[in-house]
Amino acid sequence: MAAYIFRRIILVIPTLLILSMLVFGIVRIIPGNVIDLMVTQDAVLQEMDRAAIEKALGIDQPIHVQYGRWLKDIITSGDLGKSLWRKTSVTEEIITRLPITFELGLMAIIIALVIAFPVGIWSAIRQDTMGDYIGRTFAIAGLAIPNFWIATLVMVFPALWWNWSPPVQYIRFGDDPGGNLAQFVIPAIIMGTSMSATTMRMIRTMMLEVMRQDYVRTAWAKGLKERVVITRHVLKNALIPVVTIIGFLIPVMVGGSVIMEQIFVLPGIGRLMVTATFDRDYPVIIGVAMFISVAILFVNLLVDVSYAYLDPRIQYR
Repeated sequence: MAAYIFRRIILVIPTLLILSMLVFGIVRIIPGNVIDLMVTQDAVLQEMDRAAIEKALGIDQPIHVQYGRWLKDIITSGDLGKSLWRKTSVTEEIITRLPITFELGLMAIIIALVIAFPVGIWSAIRQDTMGDYIGRTFAIAGLAIPNFWIATLVMVFPALWWNWSPPVQYIRFGDDPGGNLAQFVIPAIIMGTSMSATTMRMIRTMMLEVMRQDYVRTAWAKGLKERVVITRHVLKNALIPVVTIIGFLIPVMVGGSVIMEQIFVLPGIGRLMVTATFDRDYPVIIGVAMFISVAILFVNLLVDVSYAYLDPRIQYR
């Protein structure tokens, strides 16, 4: 196991290196130019030479030179660079906004699991009944209906019908815990409901697969009660693969948070990414993308290791 973990950690290094090259190159070929945006918004810059502005921002050199300098700063000091617009540290921006995205994502994952586990288990136990059909319909609807559409309806129709809208001004948890949680409830429910659809389908599938095994049929033949068979024999083995859902939910949560933070005006990492993209703020875009990539790779590593501990049948060579 130790050797497997070591190999996985070593493999993360070239993965991140290749990913950083791709992100750096793709970001720089995005249509539009940060210089054009700055010149149109600042009269002082209009009188400056374009080459002088590029030199002042540090983007006058070839892309491969800029990449090498950026990579050197990360390795030597952990510095992700500075925003071209605000002149603030990208690392500090991420640290400041991370708790907001983390709170939203944690609430969404909890809601997703609270919905998915009972619905998925019940749907498998009562296969081809009305409850199963309702659960499967819910899962299909959750997969088919996009988050941004539901969020837009929540923002628009209550305001038109009842003159009410969700809070759109961020409240810090330390200032007002109740107001802070109330602000996250609606976007978390929207994200969690959508995320629960895939989770519920996987739980149902795993349950049905285990229930068809010989040892489960033997348990039924011995006359054990349904509760005993389900809890001791089916759930114990069916839910082990569900650990991999965590690795799946993290990138889904990140993508959903970008949309929810933008619609509900939450100043998290997702909103930072959107704002930086519109502003062509290259260091911020690259820094946030790399931070998210590292987080996803780390979570996937934890999931793989946890899976091996939970299921001794798995052997890593």
